[in-house]
Amino acid sequence: MPQTNLSYPMEAPAAGHWREVCKGVYWLRQPMPMALNHINVWLLEDGDGFALVDTGPRTEETLEIWSKLLSAPPFDRKLTRVFVTHMHPDHVGMAGWLTRRFGVRLWMSRLEYLNCRVTVSDMNREAPKDAVDYFHEAGWPDAALEKYRARFGAFGKMIYTLPDSFQRLSHGQKIRIGQGDWQVVIGRGHSPEHACLYNAKEKLLISGDQVLPRISSNVSVHPMEPAANPMAEWMASLDWLEQNIPNDVLVMPAHDECFHGLHERVAHLREGQHKSFERLLEVLSQEPRRVVDTFGALFSRPIDANSAHYYLATGEAQACLNYLLERCEISRTVRDGVAWYAAAQKAAT
Repeated sequence: MPQTNLSYPMEAPAAGHWREVCKGVYWLRQPMPMALNHINVWLLEDGDGFALVDTGPRTEETLEIWSKLLSAPPFDRKLTRVFVTHMHPDHVGMAGWLTRRFGVRLWMSRLEYLNCRVTVSDMNREAPKDAVDYFHEAGWPDAALEKYRARFGAFGKMIYTLPDSFQRLSHGQKIRIGQGDWQVVIGRGHSPEHACLYNAKEKLLISGDQVLPRISSNVSVHPMEPAANPMAEWMASLDWLEQNIPNDVLVMPAHDECFHGLHERVAHLREGQHKSFERLLEVLSQEPRRVVDTFGALFSRPIDANSAHYYLATGEAQACLNYLLERCEISRTVRDGVAWYAAAQKAAT
């Protein structure tokens, strides 16, 4: 059910177009070739040019849009630097091309930059046994495992090669961009070290994927760190935003529209996640289940093994299970290479 206590003060620009959010802050929308068909990126006046926050995916359409936009007023001065909130291809995809074209520095958090470099290095490699075992343990059928093997290493083809050096973004760091002072706010869970940018004077929060108005961020466990607990990190990041960022900010997300109502959105996301935990515990109290058997309790639509969402659904279900495991609310047993989860037995009183 859509959330009704948020307000959307302005319409989004069409794909390939822009609008002014406030003096010196511009909202551009880049198209994406998928169900989530756009990403919002931001240009901030910065001296005699513009700083860019996020870049769009590496596609011919995005390349054409950037070439056209950056050669016509008001953006035909130059880029001064490129900020990337996190390592996912829709955010970092064009960063290598843009930084090289304009000869400017890439600004990212350290974990996002290094994780991106590591993931790109998987190109032309076979899927490692640990990764295949991870998905087998989750209950994937053989056909899905073969599809994973065939597509392994595709990440590197989805982004332009990153520059070999970068400027680090750290939590609490203050950055002067043009006439504005922006504070780096690091969130976790959706990605390792996601950087948001907060301008207290102008009451603006560039939230990336950390807080979205209409969908919840994917929070996944990945094969590289199968026992990770990103859900706890994401919940803690929501708490931090609620406690430290005023509710009257204009939230500028990576997807959908700018909105007011940060605290209401955080509360809604938190409540929705706790309801997911409750549904998950209910089905695990009935009988032991594999990761793939929990999809019906967690997601509003069926997840087919041939779907592109199967990987994301597995990662998010595993994140929920790891969260409950760490709280000792469920147990885990491995039989024949497959993990089975059950609600923990409560002690008799």
